Amino acid sequence: MKNLYILLFSLVLVACGNSEKSLETTVETETVSNELDITKQQFKGENMAFGTFTEHPFSETVKANGLIDVPPHNKSSVTTFIGGYITKTPLLIGDKVKKGQMLVTLENPEFVEIQQNYLEIAEQLNYLKSEFTRQKTLYNENITSQKNFLKAESNYKSSLAQYNGLRKKLQMLNINPTSVEQGNITSTINLYAPITGYVTKVNISNGAFVSPSDIVMEIVDTDHIHLELSVFEKDILKIKKDQDILFTIPEASDSIYKAEVHLVGTTIDENTRRVKIHGHIEEGQTQFIVGMFTEADIIINNTNRIALPKEAIISVEDNFYVLILKNETETKFHLEKIKIEKGIEAESFVEVLNTDVLKDKQILIKGTYMLLNVDGGGHDH
Repeated sequence: MKNLYILLFSLVLVACGNSEKSLETTVETETVSNELDITKQQFKGENMAFGTFTEHPFSETVKANGLIDVPPHNKSSVTTFIGGYITKTPLLIGDKVKKGQMLVTLENPEFVEIQQNYLEIAEQLNYLKSEFTRQKTLYNENITSQKNFLKAESNYKSSLAQYNGLRKKLQMLNINPTSVEQGNITSTINLYAPITGYVTKVNISNGAFVSPSDIVMEIVDTDHIHLELSVFEKDILKIKKDQDILFTIPEASDSIYKAEVHLVGTTIDENTRRVKIHGHIEEGQTQFIVGMFTEADIIINNTNRIALPKEAIISVEDNFYVLILKNETETKFHLEKIKIEKGIEAESFVEVLNTDVLKDKQILIKGTYMLLNVDGGGHDH
């Protein structure tokens, strides 16, 4: 029995010793995992660099989305006052046109009929005017009856009204009334560009009939292109005129473009609970296309914060670290991994909240991508 107690006691001692060794091994492993060496040759070859945290401007923004658009007066739908058959349509989508440029030609016998009626009324008007003047003189001299005078006056004024009405209709059809009075009658009319811009829609082809309700083509003037954004009701009181806007065209480019708030809507859409924001785009950036979808950040506040470049931050299992220079030899840099607390993020910088642990430290701010698998984990930039 005594030998049995001795054996058990020995086993307990061995177990305790192994436990202590395991603990020492674990501590040693953790210590090693927080430190690493980089050769100076590798440091130079991979363009690594040390630095310190600096103040960097951070923007408080409101998210918005919308479209590239133009003001209503920069869009024009081309229509006809009287229907007709298309005989000429030389333009295609994307063509640039100037105000007053001929767009399409239409033909219709009704155009001829209107000119004939106008010409007949114009010829009669001279006679009716002379007769009215004569009857007025006779009536004033008590030579003719009031009935004859009133009849002449009625005939003249009625014909004058028809003449002026037909004359205006010819002008709306882009037919010169003076030319018609000289006997020049045409069966065709031309439609002209009401504004300078680009053709964005063509809804006709040669031989097709268009009625007054049809839109023949659409023209957009892109000289005053702007952002038409919408912002949620909860954010609208933060938006003010002249605030900067940074926006992207996610389907077309990774570039970031600049604009500024020009108008803030005063009504809320009952269905979406959003408010419209009108933004002016900074000139000379690129040639945008009307209708492009945009995502935007409206900058409502700028503050300076202590920050590091995103490249300096190593992410491991939801924790964030940086590498600092602990010491160096002739051939190596000895680095130590320090945990940090992240604040807000900008495009290329991250705010650091616990700056005291990095005070007066040399921080590896460039080249951390080479250390992706140092601890078997990963990091994000």
